[in-house]
Amino acid sequence: MTKERSRLNYHEKLRRSLYEFLRDELERRLIKIALIDSFSNFEKNRVHYTFLDKSELKPKSKKMEKESDLINTFIVIFCESAVSRQFKNHIRFFPENRVVKDNLEYLADFSLYKRFHNNLKHFDNPKFLNLIESLIDVDYALLVQQNPTVKKKNRYSLTHFHVKVDWPIADAAESLAKTLRYVQSHLYENGDKEGRLLQRKLFEYYGCHYSVGGRRTAGLIAAELLRRQDAISTVYVSSSESRAMYKYSEHGVSKFFLIQFTRKQIEELSQKEGIKADDLINTHLYPAGRQFVGVFEAVYTLTPHSMPPEDGRLRRLKPAYNWLKLADELLHPKTEDQTARPVGYQWIYTP
Repeated sequence: MTKERSRLNYHEKLRRSLYEFLRDELERRLIKIALIDSFSNFEKNRVHYTFLDKSELKPKSKKMEKESDLINTFIVIFCESAVSRQFKNHIRFFPENRVVKDNLEYLADFSLYKRFHNNLKHFDNPKFLNLIESLIDVDYALLVQQNPTVKKKNRYSLTHFHVKVDWPIADAAESLAKTLRYVQSHLYENGDKEGRLLQRKLFEYYGCHYSVGGRRTAGLIAAELLRRQDAISTVYVSSSESRAMYKYSEHGVSKFFLIQFTRKQIEELSQKEGIKADDLINTHLYPAGRQFVGVFEAVYTLTPHSMPPEDGRLRRLKPAYNWLKLADELLHPKTEDQTARPVGYQWIYTP
């Protein structure tokens, strides 16, 4: 199978369409959990919430906030096909962490345990996203994939919880460097210094500084590993120290986070979009004291230095050149709104 939709057969295109629709549904719920619910936790506990500074959204940014238990953190891996067995040594899912009642009974504070039944883990069950939310704070990752054990074709299920991502950073960096033609045989073929620089560039490729914590490291490692499959995949990572949710997909890197709006900013944006300020508030913003809060997405794209060269030849690493650049900025509608569209809003590079 190929990742390019134009090269899929009819049944594969149907599966791709189903996957993309379900991913949208999953993403809406994860945005709510990672951002809106976390912000509510701060308000309920009367704790100051630190919004991201614009500098934190620029490539190579190092700034990080202190971690907080009030932020809902997670890794969710959603694969278009079943994860290949060849990756089991690195994305570790086994019978003992399958989503079945006998395994779930050992989890503390799993509220749905007594009401759990096997059909609940399938994406087409109306309560599936509730199951995701109830398991979201389990350590490590949740794995949603095509379920090969059921008769119904193209059925997606939450198959495993407590999934560990265990692939050395050096191996992931070597895999990416080979793809981009910076090395031919191994990571250190041009010396130890360049090998270390390529490991740092791996993090930059996925929108992180190389000093980030374990959850974001595991998420980007999983994304790099799953790129080696023919089918597409998406990795969502909610991080406390970044106060953001990262999305890694076939489209690249996105960061979802909260920003504050004053009445003046709302008026300016509503005039630009040709809509009433109150309508913009009703569809896109949440009240937060005297101000308002919105879900913002920064979309990044690759630069020529982070794409395979057209001639396929080996090339020298130029570490000073960025591997990511900002491509788009979107203010998203409220997660419960089904009619409003995202609004383009240039914020990160404005004074």
